[in-house]
Amino acid sequence: MMKQSYIDYFRSIDTHSPISSEFRIRTLSGALISVFTLVLTIYLIGSEYTYNLTPTILDHVHVMPQSPDGLEVEFDITFPHIPCALLATDANDPTGQSQSFHIDKNHRVWKHRLDKNGNSIGKKSRFELGNTIIHEDQLDSLKAAREISSADDSKSESAQQQLEEADDEEYCGSCYGAGDEDECCNTCDDVKRAYRRKSWHIPDIAKIEQCRHLVRASNEEGEGCNVHGKVALSTGGGNLHFAPDRQWEKEGDKSSNPNMLMGGFLDLNSIIEMFNDAYEQFNVSHTVNKLTFGPYMPDEVRRSLNLTSQLDGVSRTVTDGYGMFQYYLQVIPTAFQFLNGTTIQTFQYSVTEHTRHVDPGSNRGLPGVFFFYEVSALHVEFEEFRRGYSHFFTGVCAAVGGAFTVMGMLDRLMFDWKRSNVRTVSGGVLG
Repeated sequence: MMKQSYIDYFRSIDTHSPISSEFRIRTLSGALISVFTLVLTIYLIGSEYTYNLTPTILDHVHVMPQSPDGLEVEFDITFPHIPCALLATDANDPTGQSQSFHIDKNHRVWKHRLDKNGNSIGKKSRFELGNTIIHEDQLDSLKAAREISSADDSKSESAQQQLEEADDEEYCGSCYGAGDEDECCNTCDDVKRAYRRKSWHIPDIAKIEQCRHLVRASNEEGEGCNVHGKVALSTGGGNLHFAPDRQWEKEGDKSSNPNMLMGGFLDLNSIIEMFNDAYEQFNVSHTVNKLTFGPYMPDEVRRSLNLTSQLDGVSRTVTDGYGMFQYYLQVIPTAFQFLNGTTIQTFQYSVTEHTRHVDPGSNRGLPGVFFFYEVSALHVEFEEFRRGYSHFFTGVCAAVGGAFTVMGMLDRLMFDWKRSNVRTVSGGVLG
């Protein structure tokens, strides 16, 4: 009896007691409202699913308390009318002082020769700047030169092994005292750049291992050059530039140094050569195949944020033989946080461009392509966000419950309206 009384008590508080079918009145309008309610419910559930379980992007902008540690720049630029032997790549800080590229096992600069049709000449090699291997006999001469160098300098067995692995990814060439700590000089250009940064003079380029097989500009007549790589620059601003320079080719070359003295005076040929170099015209037309700052961001993230590298694929034709093409880049630190908590720290940039004429001998610059950059104090953060299942089920209950309640009220109103019309009609007929 006690158990039965508990059951009866629970039955008494049933607020969802069913109504017997014999007391239900089924109408055509009620059926139409029921179908509409079902369709509306499915739509609301789908909307709640999209709203609560599809990741969205939240963005925040704030001022950075401190600058990033470093700025990685990856570039790929083609100069169809400048030989690789004349093309110098360098970077300066805002004061005009040379910046280090921090060449190491992760940061490299490569140049590849191009024919007049834009096709690569020879084998593309990571460590060959303007010196791609074209003929098999070059391999034999390279091997012989290394054996002679090993015998003359009495190199140890470990040093010989290092030379044999010069084309290996792990190779780190010597900068001959001009490099920073842990800096590698894997190419002749790397050595020249390190010496120029120190304002040192290369005594004899023939003694530099990386420059033993340097190809001259006279052998690259009518050719172009593709230069690409990844370097680390200062976040304090500055510029990355690519400029044709005869002195770059002659750096440390005794046989073609215009500053060689003849009895204490410059000879006439050297003076003429200096004037020719100063007034030489160059076609710095170029194509920026790629220019990015910071780590790589996945394509799906870039598409979702509508991020594009504005200069990728851009070609510029410079008709002025003394033209300097300048890009001004505003680099904005950007962070993207995924749902799993992983964060990518990278950079966006905006760009404006300008072409200027440089008068020879004006000391106002040289023909070339310059990328002036400045790191913004603003920091943009994108966060991948999803509300979750608790919000989803709460929204579904509210939406579905509201739909059934409103449609039930509408069904009741239509039923009462129809019944009142029937009574009115019936009363009129009877009267």
